[in-house]
Amino acid sequence: MHSGTMPASEIPYGNNPKAGHYLQTGDARIYYELYGKGKPLVILHGGIVGSTYEMGQLIDSLSKRHQVIAISTRGHGKSEMGKDRPTYQRKAEDVHAIINAVTKDSATVLGFSDGAYTGYFLAAMHPEKVRKLIAIGAGEWKQGFRTFNNTREILFGMDSLYFNQQLELSPEPRRFDEWLSTMNKYYSSLNIGKETLGKIQCPVLVMAGEKDQNAPLETVLAAYKMIPRAQLGIIPNAPHPAFLVNFPAVWGSILPFLN
Repeated sequence: MHSGTMPASEIPYGNNPKAGHYLQTGDARIYYELYGKGKPLVILHGGIVGSTYEMGQLIDSLSKRHQVIAISTRGHGKSEMGKDRPTYQRKAEDVHAIINAVTKDSATVLGFSDGAYTGYFLAAMHPEKVRKLIAIGAGEWKQGFRTFNNTREILFGMDSLYFNQQLELSPEPRRFDEWLSTMNKYYSSLNIGKETLGKIQCPVLVMAGEKDQNAPLETVLAAYKMIPRAQLGIIPNAPHPAFLVNFPAVWGSILPFLN
């Protein structure tokens, strides 16, 4: 294992024609990439500001011993937005369809933030397809605990280079503002608690940065207590994208869980 910060991957994850595939699932064409050989492992990036590219170090490391299925969730990267409400149930069905298209096996799922919530729903809805789940930065979600007011202006103010790149990848760039508005409404209406988390049958590694500003520690601990077969990994002093800030600590927790 490398010490300190590991270099970003040379592979253009999320926009790699050599590894890319599409699947029509429900009302959207969803894009995913395949890397490596072995037992299947699904990787799900974060929401709105998330992309497969940010998961690069995890894909690099996991593809050495797994077949990694890296999915761009609807509305992200090269995946269409669809017309359906972009609920976690809908995203979980997209992921379920891709797992079935790639393998007859069940898969381990690793999700970050939005991807971790999709993983929770997938494991609750399709227990036979999820062998283990690693959920990074996703706690109990109480309606109204955060305000969602993402706009083009706010996001481009944060990182215009990144969002210009994402819009270039998008098959429907003109729908970006409509999509943001739909996501804001959906996230603001959500409650995620015992009724979903309590149904998850597989082992779950619930991970978060101690200083996670999106999934505060008390919400992560609450989720951990609601999931029947949960283990807990808190990365000291790390923010929401804990695996970008302290990859060695995150990797050190993931490895024994996978084994």
